[in-house]
Amino acid sequence: MTSVRHETLSAGRWHRLSLSEQLGNAGSEVDRAIRAWRAGNTARFQSAADRALELLDLTAQDDRWRGHRRREILRARAEFCALFWDEPVSPSSAESLSRYFLHFASRARRAR
Repeated sequence: MTSVRHETLSAGRWHRLSLSEQLGNAGSEVDRAIRAWRAGNTARFQSAADRALELLDLTAQDDRWRGHRRREILRARAEFCALFWDEPVSPSSAESLSRYFLHFASRARRAR
């Protein structure tokens, strides 16, 4: 990751969102990265991967999430990285990761 892409979020707005909203938004970027990766679009993949990692890092840095919640956030980040940069990768890993983040997006949507 080379630069801050979500300046207003990193300035504090991110830390006012619920955990479901944070992970739902990060999951949107994860899905964009997966779609770009499958399509072979390197530029889009890199941008989406950078945004996803930035949002996951912002979430992990949120002081409200400690202990098991922070460990789960960091585990999700590790799974995201393993999906694209580790060998071998299970063919179902992308779908599993998408489903994981979709649960948070759905929960955030229901809470509105």
